[in-house]
Amino acid sequence: MTPSYSIVIPARYGSSRFPGKPLFKLAGRELLLHVVDRARESGAEDIVVATDDERIAARCKAEDVDVQMTAASHPSGTDRIAEVADARGWEGSRLIVGLQGDEPMTEPAHLDQLAANLAAHAEAQMATLSVPVASMEDYRNPNRVKVVTDSRGLALYFSRSPIPFVRDRQDDDTTAILAHARIHLGIYAYRRRFLEVYRSLTATELESLEQLEQLRVLCHGYRIHVGEIAAAAPAGVDH
Repeated sequence: MTPSYSIVIPARYGSSRFPGKPLFKLAGRELLLHVVDRARESGAEDIVVATDDERIAARCKAEDVDVQMTAASHPSGTDRIAEVADARGWEGSRLIVGLQGDEPMTEPAHLDQLAANLAAHAEAQMATLSVPVASMEDYRNPNRVKVVTDSRGLALYFSRSPIPFVRDRQDDDTTAILAHARIHLGIYAYRRRFLEVYRSLTATELESLEQLEQLRVLCHGYRIHVGEIAAAAPAGVDH
């Protein structure tokens, strides 16, 4: 059974790599609205687009999409989500899924699973998803973040390096490696009360070295549950 949860979709117009990306048209409809359509197929109780741009807000309102205007100065999507939670007055126990505005192929069932996983693991403050590593190329690719977990599915570490390293293997024995390695998907669920904590956490050395924001959570002693799905949706639009 899907718990009650909210989806927040951060959407920035001023991307350095792709300015105006949320309003880029894909098959005749804005990219952001494709993402909203997918979110509406989930079991989420409410869906909010968080933006600092009036053009995005106006287009969403024309489609009867709930919009929250946010500050332009947020360093991350997580901080933008936290501002929405503050503005909406959501209670501390509220579950919130952050959905990237450039992921139109996200499976609605995965959003429900993410919320359900967090609800089922009281020891975790956040939840995310992972998929099996499909190839040695992905295993070695620093742009494909790997994750290892404990027996409860709680993250031990995220890295751009190939982890876990299988010591007793032949170089061409890919089966032993791929059986244990998983790729992290950059989608998260949060407990509302933890968003308040998150904004007070200082950056950590490992986070800076790996350039992985989620390591800040682990380094400060908080837990992230990592759910498993069989396969990821195609990558988001980036050019």
